[in-house]
This record gives sequence, C-alpha cells and structure tokens, in this order.
Amino acid sequence: MSKMFVKTGDTVMVLSGKSKGVKGEVIAVSPSEGKVIVKKVNVVTKHVKPRKMGEAGGLIQVESALYASKVQLVCPKCGEATRVGHKKGGIRVCKKCGNEF
Repeated sequence: MSKMFVKTGDTVMVLSGKSKGVKGEVIAVSPSEGKVIVKKVNVVTKHVKPRKMGEAGGLIQVESALYASKVQLVCPKCGEATRVGHKKGGIRVCKKCGNEF
C-alpha cells in the first residue's frame, strides 16, 4: 500500500481528462489502487437491476474513480491548485503560499 497526498474531505482540482479544471470534494480514497472519487467529477451512467419486489431499476448517475495523479490539492488560503509539501509531524504545507493544512 502506498501513502496518499489527499484525504477524504479535501478540495481538489482535476488536471486532465474530460473534467479538466473542475474543482470538487474528495468523497473516497483508495490507497491500494491509487485512486480517488471526487464529487460531481467523472460521472458515469450505471444500469441498475431491481433486486427486491417493487424496487425500481433503471439508469443512475454515479461518480467513478480516477487516478490520484490526475488531481491536485487546492490550498484553502490562496485558492490555487498546488503541490503538497510536508513538515515534521505529518503536517501538509502549500508549496505556493506556505499555509499549513
């Protein structure tokens, strides 16, 4: 398992793909796969079969995972997408303005 630079609840910006430039909140992180799920980004249509009697099936919109290398953390202070630095104690630091988060 590898360590991730983003955590659940962080705001990130998508760097490449069809959702390039979109900011969103991280819903889930999968360190073993190196993927993240971002709210309202990489939305796919999923066909759902009804499982119980009386339950409706059909098409639903759901966020799909994307590689963590395609997103960049957004600094809460300066509001720009930035690389992440680290201080002692596991504190993350913005490389542009030096803000800790």
